[in-house]
Amino acid sequence: MIALDTNLLVRLIVQDDEAQARAVERLFIKARRDQTPLFVSDVVLCELAWVLVRRLKINRADIADALDHILRTELVVVADAAAASRAVAAYRNGRGDFADYLIREHALLAEAGDVVTFDRTLKGESGFRVL
Repeated sequence: MIALDTNLLVRLIVQDDEAQARAVERLFIKARRDQTPLFVSDVVLCELAWVLVRRLKINRADIADALDHILRTELVVVADAAAASRAVAAYRNGRGDFADYLIREHALLAEAGDVVTFDRTLKGESGFRVL
């Protein structure tokens, strides 16, 4: 298994550095040929969403599509695919950041109550309680 860093996924999605994007594509092709799983951590998913929205100003729908695509990519492994998919769906239609929804999914899996936050954008969202 190979763990991927955020910058590889950014290059692949944004295609802002041709040489690096091709290198990542070759890595994916080799992994597919060798049947080597590619691990993408929750931190990488959150950082990717943050970079795409905050640094590159990509819209929420396109970010959700990119995250969905990563989760559906052959040989990509995440800690909990179902939780990540639910977080992407909530992010697509919600007001919070992707990380907020992934935190909520993990809280639910841990049988915790609401996620308590100061983030007012989450007021009224299921699974969150704003102090």
